[in-house]
Amino acid sequence: MKYRVIFRERAGASRGVAQNPIAFLQGSTSNTVVRSSKFVLRNEPEFKKSSDHQDDDAEFRHLGTEVWEYEVADGRDQEFKDALLNSGSIIEFAPIAQAERD
Repeated sequence: MKYRVIFRERAGASRGVAQNPIAFLQGSTSNTVVRSSKFVLRNEPEFKKSSDHQDDDAEFRHLGTEVWEYEVADGRDQEFKDALLNSGSIIEFAPIAQAERD
Protein backbone atom coordinates (compact mmCIF):
# COMPACT_ATOMS: atom_id res chain seq x y z
CA MET A 1 0.00 0.00 0.00
CA LYS A 2 1.19 3.54 -0.72
CA TYR A 3 0.54 6.54 1.49
CA ARG A 4 0.88 10.29 1.02
CA VAL A 5 2.00 11.94 4.24
CA ILE A 6 2.14 15.61 5.20
CA PHE A 7 4.63 16.57 7.91
CA ARG A 8 5.43 19.87 9.55
CA GLU A 9 8.43 21.31 7.74
CA ARG A 10 11.68 19.75 8.92
CA ALA A 11 14.19 21.63 6.76
CA GLY A 12 17.18 23.15 8.46
CA ALA A 13 18.74 26.57 8.08
CA SER A 14 20.15 25.61 4.69
CA ARG A 15 16.54 25.08 3.49
CA GLY A 16 17.51 21.75 1.97
CA VAL A 17 15.42 18.62 2.31
CA ALA A 18 15.77 17.25 5.81
CA GLN A 19 16.23 13.59 6.46
CA ASN A 20 13.31 11.27 5.86
CA PRO A 21 11.01 11.91 8.85
CA ILE A 22 10.41 8.22 9.50
CA ALA A 23 13.58 6.72 8.07
CA PHE A 24 13.99 4.69 11.26
CA LEU A 25 11.32 2.33 9.87
CA GLN A 26 13.51 1.41 6.93
CA GLY A 27 15.97 -1.33 7.57
CA SER A 28 18.41 -3.38 5.59
CA THR A 29 16.43 -6.61 5.92
CA SER A 30 13.71 -7.80 3.58
CA ASN A 31 11.19 -7.57 6.43
CA THR A 32 10.98 -3.77 6.57
CA VAL A 33 7.90 -1.66 7.19
CA VAL A 34 8.70 0.99 4.58
CA ARG A 35 9.82 -0.37 1.23
CA SER A 36 10.49 3.02 -0.35
CA SER A 37 10.04 6.70 0.35
CA LYS A 38 10.01 9.72 -1.91
CA PHE A 39 10.09 13.42 -1.09
CA VAL A 40 7.35 15.10 -3.15
CA LEU A 41 7.24 18.80 -2.32
CA ARG A 42 7.67 21.49 0.27
CA ASN A 43 5.10 24.20 0.95
CA GLU A 44 6.67 27.38 2.29
CA PRO A 45 5.12 29.06 5.32
CA GLU A 46 2.42 31.62 4.54
CA PHE A 47 4.13 34.22 6.72
CA LYS A 48 7.92 34.06 6.93
CA LYS A 49 8.27 36.90 9.45
CA SER A 50 5.47 38.68 11.18
CA SER A 51 4.75 39.87 14.66
CA ASP A 52 1.05 40.37 13.91
CA HIS A 53 -0.97 37.68 15.66
CA GLN A 54 -4.49 38.91 15.04
CA ASP A 55 -6.18 35.56 14.61
CA ASP A 56 -6.02 32.11 16.19
CA ASP A 57 -4.35 30.56 13.14
CA ALA A 58 -1.49 33.08 12.92
CA GLU A 59 1.07 30.81 14.57
CA PHE A 60 0.34 28.01 12.10
CA ARG A 61 0.94 30.27 9.13
CA HIS A 62 4.60 30.35 10.11
CA LEU A 63 4.88 26.59 9.57
CA GLY A 64 5.74 25.03 6.25
CA THR A 65 4.93 21.46 5.30
CA GLU A 66 6.66 18.60 3.51
CA VAL A 67 4.82 15.99 1.48
CA TRP A 68 6.28 12.49 1.25
CA GLU A 69 5.07 9.27 -0.37
CA TYR A 70 5.75 5.91 1.25
CA GLU A 71 5.32 2.37 -0.01
CA VAL A 72 4.53 0.12 2.94
CA ALA A 73 5.22 -3.62 3.02
CA ASP A 74 2.21 -5.92 2.89
CA GLY A 75 0.67 -6.47 6.31
CA ARG A 76 2.71 -3.69 7.96
CA ASP A 77 0.21 -0.84 7.56
CA GLN A 78 -0.65 -0.57 11.26
CA GLU A 79 3.02 -0.34 12.26
CA PHE A 80 3.46 2.43 9.70
CA LYS A 81 0.41 4.34 10.94
CA ASP A 82 1.54 4.00 14.55
CA ALA A 83 4.98 5.35 13.65
CA LEU A 84 3.41 8.32 11.88
CA LEU A 85 1.24 9.14 14.86
CA ASN A 86 4.23 8.82 17.20
CA SER A 87 6.53 10.95 14.98
CA GLY A 88 5.41 14.21 16.58
CA SER A 89 5.40 16.00 13.25
CA ILE A 90 2.49 14.51 11.32
CA ILE A 91 -0.26 16.76 9.99
CA GLU A 92 -2.19 14.17 7.98
CA PHE A 93 -1.81 11.01 5.94
CA ALA A 94 -3.94 9.08 3.48
CA PRO A 95 -3.64 6.01 1.28
CA ILE A 96 -2.91 6.78 -2.35
CA ALA A 97 -5.64 5.40 -4.59
CA GLN A 98 -4.64 2.76 -7.14
CA ALA A 99 -5.53 5.15 -10.01
CA GLU A 100 -3.06 7.75 -8.65
CA ARG A 101 -0.30 5.14 -8.49
CA ASP A 102 -0.59 4.08 -12.12
